Order: sequence, then C-alpha cells, then structure tokens
Amino acid sequence: MNYDRVKEKLEILADAAKYDVSCSSSGGNRKNTNKGLGDSSATGICHTYTEDGRCVSLLKILLTNFCIYDCAYCVTRKSNDIERAAFTVDEVVDLTMSFYRRNYIEGLFLSSGIFKNADYTMERLVRVAKKLRLEHNFNGYIHLKSIPDASDDLMREAGLYADRLSMNLEIPTESGLKLLAPDKSHQQMIKPMTFVKNEILNYKEEKKIIKSTPKFAPAGQSTQLIVGATQETDLQIIKVADHFYNNYNMKRVYYSGYVPVSNDLRLPPIGSQVPLVRENRLYQADWLMRFYGFKADEILANDNPFLDLEVDPKLGWALRNIDKFPVILQNAPLEMILRVPGIGMKSAYKIVQARRFQNLTLEHIKKMGVATNRAKFFIKVASENKSLQFLDAVNLKELIINETKSKFENPFSNQLSLLNDATFLR
Repeated sequence: MNYDRVKEKLEILADAAKYDVSCSSSGGNRKNTNKGLGDSSATGICHTYTEDGRCVSLLKILLTNFCIYDCAYCVTRKSNDIERAAFTVDEVVDLTMSFYRRNYIEGLFLSSGIFKNADYTMERLVRVAKKLRLEHNFNGYIHLKSIPDASDDLMREAGLYADRLSMNLEIPTESGLKLLAPDKSHQQMIKPMTFVKNEILNYKEEKKIIKSTPKFAPAGQSTQLIVGATQETDLQIIKVADHFYNNYNMKRVYYSGYVPVSNDLRLPPIGSQVPLVRENRLYQADWLMRFYGFKADEILANDNPFLDLEVDPKLGWALRNIDKFPVILQNAPLEMILRVPGIGMKSAYKIVQARRFQNLTLEHIKKMGVATNRAKFFIKVASENKSLQFLDAVNLKELIINETKSKFENPFSNQLSLLNDATFLR
C-alpha cells in the first residue's frame, strides 16, 4: 500500500465529507461477540454527543468525490474544478481498523459520490461494511450512505451489515431540487427510504418468531435537509421533517445551513452563509415535534412562516398563545406543563411526581432543573409569583430576553462570552 497516497486521499475525502451532517449513532446496540473489535452500543459520530451525553467520534469520509451528477449546491459536482480521489475497498477497511486500534475513532461513517452508476457505488460501500464485519470481526458502529436508485438487494445487504442507513433528501421541496439538481428527483430518494422502513419492520416481526433473525439497520435511518440554498420557509422545512417522522419512521432529520461553494446564479452568493442560529432554531423546533407533542403548524403558520431568531420556538409559541397561560403546576396535565418555556422533559416528569407530596414553589422547581428565569412568567405556584403581573405586558418578550441575558452577565465586563451566547440559544 502506498501510504503517502492514502494519506493524500484521506485529506481530500475527509474534507469533502464535512458537508454531510446526517450522522448520529443514537439507537445502535450491536454487541461485541467472539472477542471481536468494537461495540456499537458505546459509539457516536464525529465529535458529537450520544444520548447519555458522551462526546465520541467516527472516521467520516467519502469513498470517492467523483460524481456523475452536477448538483449546484454540492462541492463535488462533476463540473467543479477540484482535486478528485477515490479509495479502494481495502484502503477504507485498513484505515478503519488502523484508526480504531489506535483509539482515534469508534466506528465508521462512509458516504460517497456516485461514480459509473448507483449499484456500482452502493456495492462498494456494502463490501466495506461486509469485510469489516466478516473478515475483521468488527462490531463497532457503521453508518452507510444509501445511494439513490440502488437495487433492493444491495439495500437489504447494506442493512444487514450497517447499524444505520441514511438517504439525504437534500433540498426540502421538489421544485427546489429540480432547480439545483435537475437530474435528481425526490422519488429516487423516497424509494430506498420506504424499502428500509419496511425491511426494519419485517425483520423485527420475524425476530419475534425466529430468535436467530439478524438485525436490520438497528439504529434506523436518517436524512438531511439543506437550508437556505433555495427559498423554502422554515414552515415548509419542518413540515417536510414532520412528514418523514410520521410516515417513514425516520430516526433523525438533520438540518444543514447552506455553505456557498460556487458562483451560480441559482444559488446565494459566496459569503452569504445561512446564520447558525437559524439551524439552531430548526433543531429546537424538531425537538418540539419529536418529544413535546407539538405539530408543525402549531410552531409556525402560513402568515408567520419563519422562526423567530431572537427566541426559541417554544417561547415563541407561548408568546403567541398567552391565553393558554398561566399554567397551574399543581394540577395541570403533563402535556401543558411540557409547553411552558423553561421546563424540559425531565423537569416536567419531576414536577408531576413531586406535586403529589407537596405544594410546589419556584424554589422547588428551580432545584428540579427548571429555567425559572423564563418559566416564572407563565406559571402559578404555591408561593407568590410577582412575575405573573407581566403576562399580558406588551414588552413581555423583551423582559424575558433581558432576564435570560442577565443570568449570564459577567459583572466585570460589558460583554457576554461566546460560551454564554451559545447557552442563551439553547
């Protein structure tokens, strides 16, 4: 093996993979058997966080950045004048094993440009996973990118060796995709999503009867939406996400702010990157739909189709629905407690449990983890709550923003630190 050339390829193909954010291992539980290497139940993706809060990493690369498509938003588009490279199957396998043995990574995230055709590319991705599992007894996490138009047989094989499969929808609307990638269609991407969803359900049902039935994509499937390359509103984006959660058993939808990579009249100009706070708000809205019982058309409406960048979506909903407040914590249903700004999932369940034994005060719920600097404007508790007098105030939004900022104010400085800004945007 020419190690200098492999290193050069790694630099090119790892850099090209950075635009794909649809990588998280939550839900993987492949156990280590027969003294193999790795254990996907303890892995995550690319310096991100697992469900239990650990920060972990995967080798995240493209098999190749050659591509037959000319998608305007993609840095690897065939008309782009960039340095091209391609790994062999053995090179990816050897890199993964070498990095794992050196404790650099805990698994592999493998995507690819499409060279020759879909099946030719998908077959090589599957061979990497198959070789790691069968020849190297590797039980770490493997995430494979599904290739549009790949055959069902290859998709089935991919699901048997990978922990998660992902198919990026890319542009949220069909019209936007046709504008920027006229050779692609959403149907090409939805077909393999449907296949994977059905296979996951079939294998689960079969396992109830035959215990030796193998797992199929045990960490489910995910997708990614590019935000800001076309003119979709936030309402359109979260409705698309909601559709895939409800109809395709999607594990996660990821939102990637478009990074201008080329001069194209169909795209925003270079230097006009989507604000990170817009990405952040979309993830918060996504969380409300997945865990807090919100519907997409509750979070936004046709006459107000963009998320407020100043406040999180739950607070935005509360400010538009003041008539539903204050919430009396002592007897309100869990569903309504979850809609109070500043009260998270764990805190809501703690409140429901604790109120059976005592009358709750602001001090009680603060100890439970409630962000009382927001919640106090929307709740009734046993003790006096002077903040309720501002519930109908015209400037309630500004009062809450100032209250939140003051929590992180440095008494020795007139500025907020970057860390505190990040905390404010939670």
